[in-house]
Amino acid sequence: MSLFLERLNRGPVLCDGAMGTLLYAKGVFINRCYDELNVSQPEMVGAIHAEYAKAGAEVLETNTFGANHYRLLRHGFETRVREINRAGVQLARAAAAGSEAMVAGSVGPLGLRIEPLGKIAREEARAAFRAQIEVLSEEGVDLILLETFGYVDELHQAILAARDVAPGLPIVAEVTIDDEGNALDGTEPEAFGARLTDFGVDVVGCNCSIGPAAMLDTMERLRSVTSLPLAAQPNAGMPRSVEGRNIYLCSPEYMASYARKFVAAGVSLVGGCCGTTPEHIKAMKAALRVGEARASSFQVTLASATTAPAVKPLAERSKLGKKLAAGEFVTMVEIVPPKGSDPAKELAAAKYLRGVGIDAVNIPDSPRASARMGNQALCNLIERECGIETVLHYTCRDRNVLSIQSDLLGACALGLNNLICITGDPPKLGNYPDATAVFDVDAIGLVNIVHNLNLGVDIGANPIGSATSFVIGVGANPGITDIDEEVRRFEYKCEAGAHYAVTQPVFDLRLLEEFMRRVEHCHIPVMAGIWPLTSVRNAEFMRNELRVSVPDEILTRMAGASTSSELARAEGVLIAREMLMEVRSLVQGVQVSAPLGKFAAAVDVIEALGERAQGS
Repeated sequence: MSLFLERLNRGPVLCDGAMGTLLYAKGVFINRCYDELNVSQPEMVGAIHAEYAKAGAEVLETNTFGANHYRLLRHGFETRVREINRAGVQLARAAAAGSEAMVAGSVGPLGLRIEPLGKIAREEARAAFRAQIEVLSEEGVDLILLETFGYVDELHQAILAARDVAPGLPIVAEVTIDDEGNALDGTEPEAFGARLTDFGVDVVGCNCSIGPAAMLDTMERLRSVTSLPLAAQPNAGMPRSVEGRNIYLCSPEYMASYARKFVAAGVSLVGGCCGTTPEHIKAMKAALRVGEARASSFQVTLASATTAPAVKPLAERSKLGKKLAAGEFVTMVEIVPPKGSDPAKELAAAKYLRGVGIDAVNIPDSPRASARMGNQALCNLIERECGIETVLHYTCRDRNVLSIQSDLLGACALGLNNLICITGDPPKLGNYPDATAVFDVDAIGLVNIVHNLNLGVDIGANPIGSATSFVIGVGANPGITDIDEEVRRFEYKCEAGAHYAVTQPVFDLRLLEEFMRRVEHCHIPVMAGIWPLTSVRNAEFMRNELRVSVPDEILTRMAGASTSSELARAEGVLIAREMLMEVRSLVQGVQVSAPLGKFAAAVDVIEALGERAQGS
């Protein structure tokens, strides 16, 4: 039995991540031939291999994905197939020296359609694959990794070529799939899984194109049709445009959580594709180690008082946590930080809200990407001087993963234990549109980070001493156009460790009812956002610029009260009171905003709860 298959039989194996992503990040233009860099810039390629080896990858893929005749022909390198592939193996082997890492000969599709859809004959395709794989085999790779094939017929030719010239090497065959789990030629997982098994490969799997969540579904479908080991190497999510750049926002922690889920679903070879970096692989390695430790010594781990810090129950973390755990209805009011350094007005508002029995005040983080007093400082001042709990909005817009952890540890030390984790508005929406953003992670990754801190470890699974005790909140938008995506993201946030959610302002009860029905299985409390409108212009702004669903009926009511600002504000409060009473039975709390700093209006809205109780 080969070294690779023997290792696979002992437990899950971790492959490396993206090569092209890191080469691009180092300034290599996308119009370059990345495979040729094995010869012209070997130090750069070798350094990336070394980073993955250091991160814990057990399989290093050669930088030869496109090193076949047809792809090299585009760059004028078609006569250098042997040279480029030979160099690719040597660089990966050098990086693996001194470790137990194995080397996989990476082989991708030809980049041209083969018959019957294209002009390349099957025999020609097989000859091109044979020429590449022969060199990889001669240079001593431990396995052949056929990856990112969208057409099963073409993958079959690559498999035949590998068996022709390297009959002793294990073959991992990976198909790239769409959101439905189908290959690019439309073949469903059940079909291509069965076909690849019949073709005689050693490992069946998928890579690229989609993120880990959709790939997990496909792995479960593959498991139903083959007993072969499975491989999963997803992208780090779908690329998103942030400040004009397409970036992958799946955090290392999120990918690590799915590494465990893949293994639980029966996957034996786990890794990453586009957007995956050594940081992702390091986190995945730690997650797999934790999984192995849990599987082998779960009782011992529980019995040892010194191996893990104590984790407080939700009810003991804060007053908010206690009410959430008890199923009690929670009332919160939002206080926006001042634009200057004087918080006198905000402190007076907090004292007023405490006096009328509001449970907590939540403090946004530079809302609408505006420059304001830091909300962590204001939270500290309010809790210290006003005697009411605060809820800290925490965004990942302005911070990398290092500062996120530092900030959160500081918040814990100050006794600020209530959070709402959100991605944050991009700077272009604010009054400094030229400011830059970081976005190392999105809200899902942020929740993963906070959850880890609550377990006493950082993002690298390194102990931090005592665990934090955060009550983790997340955002939700029942009125968003793509509600399917919103529900998926809500599920991911819950899986990552969210304790409760707060919605965007609700004006359409029907949309909230549908959202609550679809997330009922998530089993976390939801608080409804309530916004007392101040004018018909305010209602139009909410509807057209913030994309909040404001029904025509409400616009008509606000327009009818537009003869004076007092009438408009009164109508806005009345609408908010009505909405509060309608959502009361659906949710476990409300967050009421105070537009224009009118905190008495927010209290007027919440007092509807008491009036209903008295009248019942």
